Order: sequence, then structure tokens, then C-alpha cells
Amino acid sequence: MATSPSDLAVIGAGPAGLAAAVTAAGLGLRVTLLDAGERPGGQYYRHPAPGLGAARPEALHHGWAAFAAREAALRAHEAAGRITYLPFHHVWTVVPEGQGATADRAAPTWTLHAVAGPDEAPTIVRARAVLLATGAYERQLPFPGWTLPGVVGAGGAQAMLKSGLVLPGRRAVVAGSGPLLLAVAGSLAAAGARVPAVVEAAAYTGYAAHAPALLRNPGKLAEGATYGSALLRHGVRLLTRHAVTEAHGTDRVEAVTVARLDRDWRPLPGTARRIPCDAVAVGHGLVPQLELATGLGCATRPSPDATVALELDARQRTSVPGIWSAGETGGIGGAQLALAEGEIAAHSIAGRPVPARLVRSRTRLRAFAAAMAGAHRPGPGWTGWLREDTDVCRCEEVPASRIREAVEDLGARDARTVKLLTRAGMGWCQGRMCGPAVAALAGTGPAPDRRPLSCPVPLRHLAGLPADAPSELPPGLPPELPPELP
Repeated sequence: MATSPSDLAVIGAGPAGLAAAVTAAGLGLRVTLLDAGERPGGQYYRHPAPGLGAARPEALHHGWAAFAAREAALRAHEAAGRITYLPFHHVWTVVPEGQGATADRAAPTWTLHAVAGPDEAPTIVRARAVLLATGAYERQLPFPGWTLPGVVGAGGAQAMLKSGLVLPGRRAVVAGSGPLLLAVAGSLAAAGARVPAVVEAAAYTGYAAHAPALLRNPGKLAEGATYGSALLRHGVRLLTRHAVTEAHGTDRVEAVTVARLDRDWRPLPGTARRIPCDAVAVGHGLVPQLELATGLGCATRPSPDATVALELDARQRTSVPGIWSAGETGGIGGAQLALAEGEIAAHSIAGRPVPARLVRSRTRLRAFAAAMAGAHRPGPGWTGWLREDTDVCRCEEVPASRIREAVEDLGARDARTVKLLTRAGMGWCQGRMCGPAVAALAGTGPAPDRRPLSCPVPLRHLAGLPADAPSELPPGLPPELPPELP
């Protein structure tokens, strides 16, 4: 706590955070960039481990030049002392020092608590402004057999390929909903996997009502055409309005059942067919990661894809003075949008005018993101895929029957009550995987994550917090911790 605060602390070194950090440093701010990963780039620009000796890691990426330029800028600013880059630092809470926040958007100095490295050493960073660029995680809708080995997240399959240079299987079905599926299928096929089908639950006709947004984003259309031609080149079938409704196998997945869906994602009788495979890469879009923001009290809003995103103004400010955010936290929109929003936030924090080209880019790309979100919003009929014994919460092994019992027989009317009655969402992932599914089964809409800690923290770190400074404790924790805690 003795060190002087940075002008800006950026949490997350993905596209938004990296763009914000190097832009802010270029505008004269002293920046601290914290990231849970080993190298900058986040989940989107994953790198192969150095020991794998990848000769052309950029071959697995789209838009690598944008990342490479910003990574070079990061290294230059770091060498010049303008950026303090802290990899392997996972921020678990952000709290204000004192009570300096006022209605005129003046802000206090912020304290960031993190665990660092494999030893989870406690680390504190102080800053006058904070930018949250925490990204997103995958949304998974369960189905019978989804816990079999060989069933992986679509983003997870891409991560295996980008960072480990390995395939999830030799014959992989890619399923779920959203543009990520096309990218994953193309990457797996290019790397040598056989991809018998991309199974998309939505229909691309959902974009038709957003023609102006499409026409203003020719780059997105070209990107889609590139993915489409890759599927054709590798002989991959694209099945829209279809879903994987069951995975089959004993020790690992051996085949999937694919069925045609109606407009509400209900399987149509008589349309089921079986596709042999040894891997399934499945994902139903992304969910903004908001724990740190909601812990600070930042306002949220519902998104067209049935997720919850941050409420941000034109300068990327949250509702909490001194806290900015950029990228997927404001709604899922992709790397290009994240880069633009990171740079806008940096100009805003530095008190500089935001370049008009950035404003135009954000407006254009946000319009496309809204069209995309609406087109791939899950239909309510997906819960019809579930059998009574299908585990919805994998961490606590809570089947659909127990959740339905909590709703239909015990009177649960929201996901929190279901959680208290069944333990769904009380395991290691703390509901990040099963939360959307549990909420749907409870008949409620999506709700923002509210957790006092954004990642597991050793109790000794909590016990070591100043006992005479209640404002240092994250919201939701008791004001005093027992001295006998380890």
C-alpha cells in the first residue's frame, strides 16, 4: 500500500485490455496491466506453449496483425517504464480507498487485490482509474451425454488447438449456436480433423431483419464467406435449425443424435439421426464475465442474446465513477469491437477527445453484434432435450429431475432458490456453466453474476486484510474475519 497509485489499472490483456493499455500509455498515462494468463492476448489470441516450437502460430488466428502491433507497443511501453505488465495475476476484487466517490463523477483511488503465480501470492495494486476488460466465457446448454469424455466446449476445442496444438478428436462434430462454430470447424478441419457436420440450432435467416447492419459491415460478411468457403473446401456440412440432442458412448463419446428443431428449438419428431464421432465441440454463445463489475455495483442491462451485459455510456464509463469497461463485458461483439472500445476507453480516461473513426467503428460493429445476438438467442424449447437423469450442474451432479422438483413441487421461483434447494451452482465453477440452464428451468430470465470473489482465494489472504479498514473488504464478506483462519 506504500506505493503510489498508477493512473490506470487495466484488468485483462485480451483485445480490449491490450488496446486500452497501449493507447493510454501512448497518451501519457502510467498504466498497470494485470492478466491471469502467461502472455497477452486473452482467450482470443491464445499462444502455443514455447516448448511446442510452433513455427507459424499466426496461422491459427484471424486478425493476427492487429494483435502483433499492440503486443510490440506493449513491450516498448514496458521497456520505457510507462506500463507495468503483470502476467499470472488474477484479480479477485476491486475496492475503493475511502469514500471519495461523488455524484460529479469524481472517483476515489482503487485497490485491486490479486493472487499471483502458482503460489497464489497476495498482490495489491493501486490506481486512480480502473478499466475492466474481463471478457467472457462459454454458455453451455446441457443434453444427455454431455458429460462424456470427448465432449468439449467449442471455445475449449479451439484453445486446445491454439495453445496445445492438439485436436479433441479425429472426427469431431461442432454444435451449438453462434459464429464461433464456423471458426472452430474451420480450424479443426484445417488442422486435420474430420468434421462431419456443423450443427447450428439457429437459422441464418434471423439476420435478414438487420440488413442495414449487415451492409455497414462488409468485413463481417467477407469473414463469414471465408468460413463458408473453408467448410466447402473440407467437405463440412452445415445443418441449421438442428441440434445435438444426445451424445452416446461408454468410456467416451462414440456418436451423437442430431435432430431438426422448430422455431423455438424443440426437436421435431422423426427427424433424429445418428452421426458417428469421437469428439463433440459444443457451445451456445458467450456470457460476459461481470463478477468484478457487479461486485462494485456497476449497472447492467439485458442483451438480445439472453445474457446480461454492463450498462456503459458513450465513453465506456460504467455507472460507478472511476470504473470503465470495454469489450465483451458490454455485450458480446468480437475482437474488432473490443479493440475499438479499448481505445475509446483509453482516450476517455486520459481526458482526450475520442477520435471520430473509433466512434464510427463502435457504432457499426455494435449494430452487427446486436443482430448477431438476436439471431442466435436460444429458443425456450431446448429444455425438451433433457432427460430426467441428465446432469445440469456437473460440479455437484444435480440432474434435471431434482431441479424440476424444486420448481414444480417445492415452489422455487428463481435460480437462487433452486441453488439453495439442490446445490446446483455451488461447485467449483460457481454456476458459470450451469447458471443459464438452471435459470431457464426455473422459468426466470438471466441475472447478473453476483459473487464477492471472482476466483478462489486462500483464506489466509482474507484474514490478512486490514481489520481496521472495513472498506477494504469485498462486498458480501463479513466486516471481521476470525483470527484463527489459516
